Amino acid sequence: MNKDDYKLLVKKYTPSEERLKNALMAFITGALIGIISIIIFQILTSYNIGDKEANIWTIIILIFLASLFTGLGFFDNWVAKVRCGLIIPITGFAHSVTSSALDYKKDGLITGLGANVFKLAGSVILYGIVSAFILAVIKVVLYG
Repeated sequence: MNKDDYKLLVKKYTPSEERLKNALMAFITGALIGIISIIIFQILTSYNIGDKEANIWTIIILIFLASLFTGLGFFDNWVAKVRCGLIIPITGFAHSVTSSALDYKKDGLITGLGANVFKLAGSVILYGIVSAFILAVIKVVLYG
């Protein structure tokens, strides 16, 4: 079997990706998370909580729910169906931290959980800090 035959064989058995369907599902799921966030925010502000505090509590509730659903095993199944709609928002960050913690809990609190809790989320934190720094420098240069 030469290279060309192998490439044709791989192409034949590689599952096709339905990009439009995946993009639509991600968009709809992200929108639903936004709607749920707005509902939570409106409920919190109805109790005379300030906007800043309601924003913080809304984020905390979303992080808690994503972590809870990850621990119960629901989140991975949902991500398999809706893809980036759940991974991109704050819920995806909470999922990555919680799943790392669950994967390494058997190794103990220090060398397992403590050393590996940010294993998946570490790159997000790193590049978030680097990009925030670059944007801050650009802002200072442009606007003084």
